[in-house]
Amino acid sequence: MSMRHYELVILFHPEQSERVGEMVERYSTLIQEQGGTVHRLEDWGRRTLAYPIQKLRKAHYVLVNFECDNATLAILEERLRFNEAVLRRMVLARPRAETTPSPLERSRDQEGRERYRDDGDEYGSEDDRPRRAMSESEDDRPRRAMSEE
Repeated sequence: MSMRHYELVILFHPEQSERVGEMVERYSTLIQEQGGTVHRLEDWGRRTLAYPIQKLRKAHYVLVNFECDNATLAILEERLRFNEAVLRRMVLARPRAETTPSPLERSRDQEGRERYRDDGDEYGSEDDRPRRAMSESEDDRPRRAMSEE
């Protein structure tokens, strides 16, 4: 059988956050028992949704990159479909295995390093604080006067 690479994003009900690890482990075990491979597994935690789903504003996100055959994918999708803790799922075919951390995971790692420096300052030092760069044209721009009608 031909093995293809896939990326799966799962949104779990926020009240099931403590059980997410157990559920994801079951799905990973299913893939591996059928001869597939899990290349990347990231638990993004609770995040705010762009729009409410089933009157919920938050969900627990998980990203999985894996390799399996079509039969295993069909079994996995069926189990996800009938799991009431899963709010949404999306499976995408990928051209190759993704093993590097996702951009979200990289930014979370970088934020963690910057935020928790030894000096206790949130950004590390005053030079690291975000600033809005103002160009010279913004300073010299004429201000509009309110016109009275």
